Amino acid sequence: MRRTTRLLTGSALAAAAAGLVVTPAYGDDGGDLGVSPSSVVPGGQVRVNTGACEDSGAAGDASAVGAGAFSLVPGTAEQDASGGFRVPPSAQPGTYEIVATCAEGGRRVSGDLVVTLTAPREQVHPRGSVKTGVGGALGGDPVQTAAGVSALAVAAAGGTWLLHRRARGDGI
Repeated sequence: MRRTTRLLTGSALAAAAAGLVVTPAYGDDGGDLGVSPSSVVPGGQVRVNTGACEDSGAAGDASAVGAGAFSLVPGTAEQDASGGFRVPPSAQPGTYEIVATCAEGGRRVSGDLVVTLTAPREQVHPRGSVKTGVGGALGGDPVQTAAGVSALAVAAAGGTWLLHRRARGDGI
């Protein structure tokens, strides 16, 4: 049993070490390229940015979606390289890989762009009151509200007076 455990442990360690040796210094890291908006309709504008290229520019490639090459220029404040392109009106719905290659070092980063036929809609929150037909605590007219409160007060006073007379035995 110990021999099997040692064999499996040794094999796992050897595979992990081989993976460390084969890993390149740089490569297609994927996911380091920000695409905004991530979902767009044909004919829409797309902004692309990356922090992977530091203060050097980058060459972008959106030929997968049919937009061709574009450039990412270094930013001033955040040191991110950014650029943009327009999705062709003839683009078909689907998910496309957008790629940028840094000017210094040749690091390649990518991000996904989803082309849809319908624009993503903003979430609409309801406003105002719900029309249920029951009414609110205070109606729309303060005069009618005051008249209703007065009528309830008169009815309560009259009912109290009648109950008091009945308790004394005076009758109605």
